[in-house]
Amino acid sequence: MQKLGIMVAAAGALGLAQFAPGIADAKTINVGVGHQSMCTDTYTAGIIVKELGLLDKNLAELKKTAKYKDAAFKVRWADYSSGGPITNQMMANKLNIGVMGDYPLIVNGAKFQATKSLRTLYVAGTGYNLKGSGNAVVVPVSSSITKFEELRGKEISVPVGSAAWGMTLKALQDAGIPSSEVTIKNQSPAVGAANIAKGKIDAHADFCPWSELLEFRGTGRKIYDGSETKIPYLHGVVVRQELAKDYPEVVVAFLKAVIDAGDWVREDPMRAAESLEKWTGVEKEVQYLYFSKGGHLTLEPTIKDKWVEALEFNHGVLEREKKIPPLDFGKWITDEYIRAAYKEKALDYEKDLKDIHDPAVKHTSLPMEVWHAKDGIKTYASVRDFLKAIADFNKVAQKLNATYVYDKTTGLKLFGKMAFYVQAKDGAMTTFLRKQDANSYAAKVGGKGGGRPDSAQGGGADIDGLDAALAQVPDWLSSL
Repeated sequence: MQKLGIMVAAAGALGLAQFAPGIADAKTINVGVGHQSMCTDTYTAGIIVKELGLLDKNLAELKKTAKYKDAAFKVRWADYSSGGPITNQMMANKLNIGVMGDYPLIVNGAKFQATKSLRTLYVAGTGYNLKGSGNAVVVPVSSSITKFEELRGKEISVPVGSAAWGMTLKALQDAGIPSSEVTIKNQSPAVGAANIAKGKIDAHADFCPWSELLEFRGTGRKIYDGSETKIPYLHGVVVRQELAKDYPEVVVAFLKAVIDAGDWVREDPMRAAESLEKWTGVEKEVQYLYFSKGGHLTLEPTIKDKWVEALEFNHGVLEREKKIPPLDFGKWITDEYIRAAYKEKALDYEKDLKDIHDPAVKHTSLPMEVWHAKDGIKTYASVRDFLKAIADFNKVAQKLNATYVYDKTTGLKLFGKMAFYVQAKDGAMTTFLRKQDANSYAAKVGGKGGGRPDSAQGGGADIDGLDAALAQVPDWLSSL
């Protein structure tokens, strides 16, 4: 953390008193939190904290201290579809805490610093995916487009200013497609998803969990995953500097709630998925894809050097494409508040700081999963056992909520219905996110495949029919 000049407080050195303006008078302290109930990576600093009352609990503890005994806390939760409006509300002093993705975080910091008087601080992460998965580009299921390069001359909708917008700019740069050769339409996630379902737009780029949501509902097909940018995907918390300076204990109380929210998810991912479905409307099967063991999202709030490097790189993307103002990362990022939260909870910050969850390493031995509608999650050590179980369930017409496998290349968790399958000469079966990776692997091992269940049933959008198609994958591959 030292190399970028980030404000660092050694564990135990914060003491918080150094910031305290003295005993607070009887007054109302407003805490306005901007979050996104339709962005999975913000849940541990948003909807979960709100619904479980975790911040309220911590603020009640603060009222037992001398500084806050006569103070009243007024907490307001404001839900937005993307990070851009949260920054606007923070600049208008209507919110003092914001939870958003990597590119919106950068815009937030740069916009505030550009004022010469207002500032925000990046104080913690919420979750990340080392490979960059979470953002993605989808096309209508009937589209002939299979890869990002084919979007030249097409219309792409995206929430402008979002993490997915930044990913799209990076993907265009990587593909050598000038932004002038595509039409970028600013559409909210819900509008973009509706237009994909109706075939009114060539492609839609969005953040988690929208691409998987469209896959699950059978209305969209992923052609580009954020992992192809090879840049970590992360979300975090920014606070207005005045709140951090005047009431640092409140910031720490909020971050302790973030830690508690992550613990709550890990304790029982199934419970979390089912609760989050009730709170957000996003199906539990999609929530499980993110929050289960081996899921897309690693819940961890430390600020790692690698995240800072990713944010600096992303700022460069925005500089080239959108002439974003400069951002002094050393003055913007501080880990003193999250360190203080860890200390108060008697947790080891340095241990979590050093740990980076790499799906390609951590997920290699994880089992395939079938979510049985009646009996819950069943696990299978191999893809072949997994497929056999699905075939057996289909024979007796048992309902399956969802199935899950892993991409061999990245270790990312996938819906079994949407994966590409390869069968090697020895009969061993492997699954992939990208068709080109499946085909390459098939050629390498002398195998068969490179197809997926929706292709096996003619590319239709009948998601309910995919269970039967999935069960037939071994026979289908053998016939190739």
